[in-house]
Amino acid sequence: MERMDPSTLRLAAEQLRDVTDEHARWHENLLRSIFCEHPIDHDDLVPSAHRTCSFGRWFYEQAPNGLRGEQAFAAIGKEHQRLHQVAAKLLRSAREGAPIDRVDFEDLVATSAQLRLQVDSLRSTIDAAIGNRDALTGAYGRIEMLPALHELQLLTRHGGPPCSIVFMDVDHLKRINDQHGHAVGDAVLAGVVRHLDLHLRPQDKVFRYGGDEFLIALRGADLSTAHEVISRVRRGLAGKLLIAGPDGSTMQVTASFGLALLDPDADASQSIGRADQALLLAKTAGRNRAVAWDAAVTTSTRWRLIDVDAQPK
Repeated sequence: MERMDPSTLRLAAEQLRDVTDEHARWHENLLRSIFCEHPIDHDDLVPSAHRTCSFGRWFYEQAPNGLRGEQAFAAIGKEHQRLHQVAAKLLRSAREGAPIDRVDFEDLVATSAQLRLQVDSLRSTIDAAIGNRDALTGAYGRIEMLPALHELQLLTRHGGPPCSIVFMDVDHLKRINDQHGHAVGDAVLAGVVRHLDLHLRPQDKVFRYGGDEFLIALRGADLSTAHEVISRVRRGLAGKLLIAGPDGSTMQVTASFGLALLDPDADASQSIGRADQALLLAKTAGRNRAVAWDAAVTTSTRWRLIDVDAQPK
C-alpha cells in the first residue's frame, strides 16, 4: 500500500464502502431465504459464488493492486469464500425443507463476524495511509519523516547496513508557476513524485519536505548505492516528458539532488542539514545534478561532485 497515491487510496476506500453495503444487503436476503422462505438466488448455490457476487467481483477483479499485499486483504478473501460455502450449505437445507443445523448457522455467524473484522482492519489501514500522504503529490507527509529516519538510524546502529538520505528540489519551479500557472506547477510536482515511485527501490520512501523540496530515505544504501539509484532517477526524469496541463500538454522537467549518509549516532537534523547543503551546491553548480556531502573532504566546501555526466540546465 506504500506506493498507492492518495487518489487511488480514496478510490479504494469508496469501493470498499460500496461493496460492503452491497454485501450487507446480500446477507439480509440470505437470512430471509434461510428462515423466511424468501426466494433463493441460485447463483448462491454454485461453487464460484464467492467470485461472482458484487463483493467477489471487487475482490478478485476491481480492487487496486496496492491492497493485495495487505494481510487483512488476504484474510478477507479467505473469510468471504468460507462464508459463501457455509451459506450454500444452509440454503440447500432450506430448499429441501430440512432443519437448519445449529452448528452450520453458528459457523455462518462466526465467519460473518470475522469477515467484518478484517474489512474494518483494511478500512482502518487505508484511512491511516490517506492521512499520512500529501494530498497533492502522494508523497509521505513531513510528520512521518522523523519517525522513519529514527527507525533507519536504529537499524544501522544495531548492525544493519548504512542508510542515505537525499534532498531533491524541482528545478525552476517558480519559473514554471510564473509562465504556466500554479495548476501546471502542481501537476509537475505530482508527476515528479510518480516518477520517483516508479523508479526508486521498493524499500525507499519519499517525503514532501515543503514546497518543491522532497526528502528521500534510501534504506540500506551507502553513498555509492545512493549515487547509483539517484543518478538513474535523475537521468530518467530529465529524459522524459511529464503531462503537466489539463489539455494533455507535456513539459520537460529536471531536478537537483543532495545526498548524505544518515548518521546513526547523531540527531537526524544534522544529516538532513548536510543533504540540504549538498542540494544547495547542486543548484549553484548548474542544477540537474547530484552532489554528495563528504566528511572526508577538508576543503571549505566539504563536498564532492558525484554526477560528472550531469548537464547544467
